[in-house]
Amino acid sequence: MLDSKYLLTDEQMLQFIAKGYLVLQNELPLQLHQGVMNEIYHVFHEEGNPGNNILPRVPDIQQFFDTPVVRGALTSVLGPDYYMHPHRHCHYNQPKNQQPGGGQWHKDGYWSSMRSHRPWWAMIFYYTHDITEELGPTAIMPGTQYYEKFIGDRGETLLPTGKAGTMVLVHFDLWHKATLNVTDLDRYMLKFQFVRLHEPEYPSWNHQSKEMIVPEGTPALHLNLWQDVWDWLRGERKARQEFKQPDATRLSHARRELAAEDAAVRGRAADELGLLGEAASSCASELGLLLNDPAETTALNAAHALGRMGPAGIEELIGHIAGGTTLVAERAAYGLQGAGAGAVPALLQVLEHQDAKRRALAAFVLGMIGASAGEAVPSLIARLRDGSEWVRRNAIEALGMIGNASGHVVPALTKVLEDSLLSENNAANPDDKDISNQSYIMNKIGYTAALSLLRTGRDGDAGQVVRSLERALHSKDRYVRAYAAEALTYLRTDEAIDVLIRYYRTSRWCSNTSKASTF
Repeated sequence: MLDSKYLLTDEQMLQFIAKGYLVLQNELPLQLHQGVMNEIYHVFHEEGNPGNNILPRVPDIQQFFDTPVVRGALTSVLGPDYYMHPHRHCHYNQPKNQQPGGGQWHKDGYWSSMRSHRPWWAMIFYYTHDITEELGPTAIMPGTQYYEKFIGDRGETLLPTGKAGTMVLVHFDLWHKATLNVTDLDRYMLKFQFVRLHEPEYPSWNHQSKEMIVPEGTPALHLNLWQDVWDWLRGERKARQEFKQPDATRLSHARRELAAEDAAVRGRAADELGLLGEAASSCASELGLLLNDPAETTALNAAHALGRMGPAGIEELIGHIAGGTTLVAERAAYGLQGAGAGAVPALLQVLEHQDAKRRALAAFVLGMIGASAGEAVPSLIARLRDGSEWVRRNAIEALGMIGNASGHVVPALTKVLEDSLLSENNAANPDDKDISNQSYIMNKIGYTAALSLLRTGRDGDAGQVVRSLERALHSKDRYVRAYAAEALTYLRTDEAIDVLIRYYRTSRWCSNTSKASTF
């Protein structure tokens, strides 16, 4: 049982929400860190980078992630039943690295069909040795996890440093890059990824205050976006709305500033109106125009403000999902998740849209709304036969997030998983080439179905789930196999354990065997 003292505080959670990172210290014996680093050095210099196999190749790494400090941080952000993703990597920054400027700013390739503002995913950058700026730590840009576009010089570059055991817990979508190692020493950083399995029903950290207190030093203000994440993590399912009539001068001033030349002023005005909730719903059409604002920060504020304005905001956002450009429609989708169950009827209509991109966005939002969107289950199951792979994949993930309360989700997921395994040799649907280019996932439908079964399998017919997952253990996609094994482990029925024992007998990998070993 995890001691609650290792859970994060409200202040730490709000920093994670607003800035996208936390630097934490894992207090472990230096000998353990040194021993792991020596093993990593041997593997890299004798065998090369083991990629996903870094953990079985250097098993002592698991001790880093089993500590109360790490478990407490991940539990706080992702819930108590988070899952370590099968993709992991050891980044080796060579001595006297001469690469001009270091690496390129980027977000990691994502595993879902769309990126999520809410923390369904997180990463840890872990250093096995003292890390200084000269050694080339991974640079991060605080607060940029919600941006699709890189903000360049407008962002702050931060180089987290510390002694051995320093770890940086980051929102999965935070912009980051490698920096130069100008020393004569090797620099190793372990990057591990983690997944939330269920939407939060209660705060999973040391929660004291219901009110969101914005941390100092945030690069831009996104009060409604942050409030959405804060409330969601607290288990709140209804967007807070202020029904009290606002001061007319306050409302008029914010409305005028929506047309300001300065993007920061427009963004602050959108945030202000969102905080007024339905009382500012007369401004919905003006906010809708800002969804196409050239400043992404302003457009995000407008989208999330509309999500808090009740029926008028929902109507405006739905109109842009159904008829706006792809960029505007995606921004509207992010705003709609905060509207909650009130948006479900309109989203069900968009789920029938003639354009696949719009149907997929509707499915995405229904998944983000979660269990409150239970009435959408029949329509989402119908979309599992959609001609677009991207629509099918969004529907599969949404069903896994909504859950199996209806009893229909798990049977639908087992069928779609089995169908995907039968069609692994078929070419990808050509209409999806411009939407999803995640080449690292070969069977995207099977991968997403296996993940959704990991989330819901316990609530269905165990025998049916085990039979489908057993077949998935032989998928050609390594991540389908990994999720299937984890889902079976999560089930823990006698049949699931029997399947796993037989599977592990043939798949066990000896971490000591290498080209230099003799036996």
